[in-house]
Amino acid sequence: MVVKFHGLIVIGNSYQHIILSEETENDFLKNKIEESPPPSIFSGHQILKQIENLKLKKITEVGAEQWNAPICKSSGWHKRSIFWDLPYWSTNLIRHNLDVMHIEKNVFENVFDTVMDVEGKTKDNAKAREDVKIYCKRKELEKNEATGKYPKACYSLSKEEKKVVCEWVSQLRFPDGYVSNMARCVDMCKYKMYRMKSHDCHVFMQRLIPIAFRELLPLSVWKALIELSLFFKDLTCSTIRVEDMNRLIKEIPVILCKLERIFPPGFFDSMEHFPIHLPYEAKIAGPVQYRWMYPFERFLRHLKKKVTNKAKVEGSICNAYLVEEASTFCSYHFEPHVNTKLRKIPRNDDGGEVETSEGLLSIFNFPGQPYGQAKSRRLTDKEYHQAQTYVLLNCDEVQQYVKIFVEEVVGNTPNITDAQVDGKLENEFANWFKIYAWDPNKNVTNQMMKDPATGPLKDKMLTLKQHAISVDPASTNSDLLQR
Repeated sequence: MVVKFHGLIVIGNSYQHIILSEETENDFLKNKIEESPPPSIFSGHQILKQIENLKLKKITEVGAEQWNAPICKSSGWHKRSIFWDLPYWSTNLIRHNLDVMHIEKNVFENVFDTVMDVEGKTKDNAKAREDVKIYCKRKELEKNEATGKYPKACYSLSKEEKKVVCEWVSQLRFPDGYVSNMARCVDMCKYKMYRMKSHDCHVFMQRLIPIAFRELLPLSVWKALIELSLFFKDLTCSTIRVEDMNRLIKEIPVILCKLERIFPPGFFDSMEHFPIHLPYEAKIAGPVQYRWMYPFERFLRHLKKKVTNKAKVEGSICNAYLVEEASTFCSYHFEPHVNTKLRKIPRNDDGGEVETSEGLLSIFNFPGQPYGQAKSRRLTDKEYHQAQTYVLLNCDEVQQYVKIFVEEVVGNTPNITDAQVDGKLENEFANWFKIYAWDPNKNVTNQMMKDPATGPLKDKMLTLKQHAISVDPASTNSDLLQR
C-alpha cells in the first residue's frame, strides 16, 4: 500500500521523503492530504487468526458462497483458502509468488503504448483526461472548451516521432539468439508495435527504452522511464544482494510517484502497483530466474509440440516424452563419432576447421556462418573508423595498449569520469594507437600489431546482412556478443 502525505511516501513500514513544491503537489490528487499511518504487516499466524475469527468457509464447503458473501463486504476476505490447512503455510515468509515476466510485460505495454499513442491500447484516452479534470490540477491535460479537443501530452509522441522509433527498431541488429526478430513486430502503416512476445518486451524494457526515447521525450519524462528500466534490470540480475534489494525497495515508490506526476490517473492499475512487492519477494525468495514463467512456458511449448493425436492429448504427450527420455539415455552409450542431440554441431558453425595462425588476430579465430548475399561497396569514413575501433578494442593482443592509453588519459585529466574515458576510447584510441605503434621510440616491433594500427584498406569491401559466430564460453573473448 502506498500512502502519500505532505511529500512523504510510505511503503509498509519504510519511509521515503520526497521534496514537493506547490507546483508538484498539483500533479497528485487535488485538495486531498492523506495523513493516515501505513498499515502494519501481518505475520502468517496473525492472518490465520483473523480468518478464523471471521469464521470464513472454504469454497469446497456446502453453502460457502452464501455464508462468505456478507463477511467479505466488511472485511475484504472472500473465502478461506485451502492452503491454510497445510501445517507450514502460516510460517511461510512468502505465501504467493508474483510472476515477474508477465508484470514486466504488462508494465512495458502500458508505458510503450501510451508513449506511442497506440489507438485502443493507450492509457491516455478521453476518459483518462476527464479523470484528470476531476482528480488533479493539471490544466495542460484538460479539454479545450473552445476547440473541443484534448491537447497533446508531453509524454506522447507525434506521428513523425513515432515513425522515427519504428524505423529505428526495424533496422536494429542483435547478436544471434539474443532476441527474436523485432522487425516483424513493426507496423509502418500505423506506426506501432504488435505481437511482441514476453521476451521481446523484456529486452525492450531493459535495453532499448533508454535509447529509443532519449531525443524524443522531455528530459523529466525520459529520466523517469530510465529509472523504471533500471529497476527491472537490477531486479532480474542473476546475482542479487540483500543491500541491492533494500535499495530497490526504497527506490520503487519514488519512481512510481514520478510516473504519477507524468501520466494520468487512468494509467495506473494493479500492474503498476505490483513492482512495489517485487524487491521484497526477491530479497526473501532469491533471484527471479528460478521463479518467473520463462522456463515453464518454454517447457510447455516443448510438450505441446509432441501432440500428434488431438483426441488423446495427455497420452500423446506422455508417449512422446517417454520415447525422448529413453532415446536420450541410450545416446550416452553411442560411439563418440556418432552425432546425437547432445553432441550436435552449433547452428552457427559451418562445420569447417578454423586454421589458427601466428599472423591472425584472435578476434578472427571464431567459426561462423554468413547469412544473405554479399554486396561490394565502399565504407564511409565513419564506418571505417567504427570497424577499426571495434577490432582493436575487442582483440586480446591490443589490450595491453588499451591500458596504456587509459593510464595516459587519466594521468592528463585526473577528474575524468568512466563515461568520458569510454568516449575517448571510442573516438581517439584508433588514431592514438596508429601513432604509438609506428613510433620508433616505443619499440613496437611486432608487425602483427602495426598492421591493425594502420587500419583496413580503403577499398571496396564485401558486406553481409548478418554473420553469426560461435564463441567458446571458456575463451577470453566470450564476451564479444555482449560488446
